Amino acid sequence: MKRIGIYAGSFDPPTLGHLWMIQQGAQLFDELVVVLGVNPDKKGFLSEAQRMDALRGMLAGGPANVRVEKMSGGFLVDYARRLGATHLLRGIRNTVDFEYEKSMDRMNARMEPALQTVYLMPPPELEAISSSFVRGFVGVQDWQRWVRECVPANVFNIIASMKKNHDLLGQ
Repeated sequence: MKRIGIYAGSFDPPTLGHLWMIQQGAQLFDELVVVLGVNPDKKGFLSEAQRMDALRGMLAGGPANVRVEKMSGGFLVDYARRLGATHLLRGIRNTVDFEYEKSMDRMNARMEPALQTVYLMPPPELEAISSSFVRGFVGVQDWQRWVRECVPANVFNIIASMKKNHDLLGQ
C-alpha cells in the first residue's frame, strides 16, 4: 500500500521548522501533500496567494514526492480520505503542542479511524521558531536580522516586499 502523508497548516508564514518537517515527511512517505488550510473568515499576515508562492518556492528543486495543495473549509480527515491519505504528519515543539495535538489526534481518530498521525520533534535549533514569532518580529527595529534566521530565503523576500509595500502606502 502506498503511504500518503498530509502535512497541513496555515503556514502564515512558512518557517524553517515547516521546511524541516516537509523534508522529513518526504523521507517517511511515498507521497507527501503539504496542505495549506485556508479559513476565509480570517485575514492572514500573508495572503493565500503569497503563502502558496512561499511554499512552492521553498520546495522548488526539493523532493519530487512532495506537492502543495490548498484546502478551504471542511474537515482535514475528509480531505485526507478523498486523497487516499494514510497518515497525518504533525510537529511537536513543546508540551503545549503535545496537549493540543493529543486532543486533535483523539478527535481525528474518532472521525477517521484508519488515518494515523505521525509526530516529529524538530531539532533544538528549530523548536522555538513559530509563524506567530515571525509575524511579531516584522516591523520591530532590526527585524530583518531575526526573521532571516527563521524563514527560508524566498519567504523572507516575500515578507520584505510586503513590508516595503505596506510602508510605502503609509500603513
